[in-house]
Amino acid sequence: MGARVAAAADTLSVRIVIKNHRFVPSEIVVPAGKRVELVIENQDPTPEEFESEDLRREKIVVGHGKISVWIGPLPAGTYGFYGEYNKKTAQGKVTAK
Repeated sequence: MGARVAAAADTLSVRIVIKNHRFVPSEIVVPAGKRVELVIENQDPTPEEFESEDLRREKIVVGHGKISVWIGPLPAGTYGFYGEYNKKTAQGKVTAK
């Protein structure tokens, strides 16, 4: 199940939660060709690193912290991301349509 994208003017924002070393939701659908803000909230007490070679982004989210990561505009396609500290469980993808 994909995340809902909130739009205010031309700004798109998607909220992702890290809980139990997993990204929730783990699948996000965004419009192709639009710049999108990923707001990542870590509900775990330990840090996690949002990382994606596909999106060329990496940023640490401290325990109980929140960050913003801007992506795009993206061509249509699927882009993986993961948690550097919990690769086995913290997996996700962004699909631009």
